[in-house]
Amino acid sequence: MDTANLVRMANRIGDFFDAMPERDDALAGIAEHIEKFWEPRMRRQLLAAVDAGEAGALQEIVRAALEQRRDVIGRATQGG
Repeated sequence: MDTANLVRMANRIGDFFDAMPERDDALAGIAEHIEKFWEPRMRRQLLAAVDAGEAGALQEIVRAALEQRRDVIGRATQGG
């Protein structure tokens, strides 16, 4: 899948959860949504794009969720 499309999709998730009053809940919600509803290869590709600096359009809240909750998303991608 196109990395730009993954970033757009992640940003839409971020838009939804950004409205939550508690930032920690929003970060957890973003990470859990991506873990539950994205294929492992999509999660791997998004994380790889962030690591390579290729996800510049990623919203700050989504980037923070990926960084802070990488264990949740990364755990789901191992061997998948």
